[in-house]
Amino acid sequence: MTGKTCAGTLVTGKDKEGKPRATYLYHVADTQWTAEEYDAQAVVWQTALVPVIALELLSTGAWGGTGVMGPEEFDAKAFLDLMSSAYKQPYGIQDRNPENPSVIDEDWE
Repeated sequence: MTGKTCAGTLVTGKDKEGKPRATYLYHVADTQWTAEEYDAQAVVWQTALVPVIALELLSTGAWGGTGVMGPEEFDAKAFLDLMSSAYKQPYGIQDRNPENPSVIDEDWE
């Protein structure tokens, strides 16, 4: 099996100054690489990668807390850094036009 798969999330809201903002955060996995490195399809591997990284961050103390906590309460940068360094999976971030975030708008400022 060959090919790549993209997992991502489009976040819309307001920036720190209260202006509308849209950002797409994504990760692309290559099935050939995941099969060679982990003996798994890219979609399966991407699904498993998220809790593996979260557990590693919790076990090292990089993430912590008491009680039930949502993912937005944790440092995303720590997650993304570990994903790209230890697991060799780069991520991408695209700022989008908040008026039409489904389309990449290179001219939007």
